Amino acid sequence: MNVIFMGTPEFSVGIVDAISKVHNVTLVVTQPDAFNIKKKEYVFSPVKKWALERNIPVFQPEKIREDYGKILETPCDIIVTAAYGQIVPVEVLEYPRLKAINVHGSLLPKYRGGAPIQRAIINGDKETGITIMYMAKAMDAGDILYQERIPILDSDIQDTIFTKLSDLASSIINDVIEKLDKGLLKGIPQDEKEVSYAYNLKKEDEHIDFSKTARECFNQIRGLNSNPTGYFILDEQNVKVYASIEKNGKICYNNNLEKKTGVIVSINKDSFDVLCKDGTILSILEIKLPGKNRMSVKDFINGQGRKMLVIGKELQ
Repeated sequence: MNVIFMGTPEFSVGIVDAISKVHNVTLVVTQPDAFNIKKKEYVFSPVKKWALERNIPVFQPEKIREDYGKILETPCDIIVTAAYGQIVPVEVLEYPRLKAINVHGSLLPKYRGGAPIQRAIINGDKETGITIMYMAKAMDAGDILYQERIPILDSDIQDTIFTKLSDLASSIINDVIEKLDKGLLKGIPQDEKEVSYAYNLKKEDEHIDFSKTARECFNQIRGLNSNPTGYFILDEQNVKVYASIEKNGKICYNNNLEKKTGVIVSINKDSFDVLCKDGTILSILEIKLPGKNRMSVKDFINGQGRKMLVIGKELQ
């Protein structure tokens, strides 16, 4: 079967690779190359790298709504998309014999949009999953063909859930395509009353708000790890946080200390504790200062952190 694949990030690579082992990928559509300011060079998307290594044609329209002729010129029985990154026009969706399907990292109709995995973790959800559905004109609104669930563990971060869901989608995508080809799957309309959205992350989503509970801050940090990464401000520097833990119970701190959220209440051997909403405590374990490498708080305390971390200091 001839398949056009549309995708961009690492999440998509395992899926297109699985498809290519069974079907003929006639074209890969991915986002335009991104310019890396630090390296001063253009960087290929992970999906483009995969395609070039296999001599598969690549198409990178700036605006697919205006430039999609190459797709309509390419042999195709089905289009499969997975984290492509642009709204695809109806003319493209209707082109293949089996139309176009999308692999989405949430249990639709929950979390339509571009950041479903991050939002699920940040919101403290206990499970997520993969939805494969027909593509429609409205964002992530097509009829559902298949869903499968996985738990979100406290040990999970954004990266681990991305990997788990990519692996899950890779293991089921060819079965879905085969059943569609045989007419064994029917799309189930989404319940519009249950719709929620997971819009792309903004800069303000990255700032850790210690006026929330320690559990909420913990979820925010792991939901943003490792990209774009949550941060707080210490001595006018944006300090990124890669690891934290919600401390059990309430810490006994100096009664003379102002009970204000965001205040450092304890400095330990390998962490420091921050007061959050309702007296809950968040222990910070791994950080990154501007211009520095990621480091454990233990190493930070043994270095410049000895002077920067002070009990009673408020993190912004």
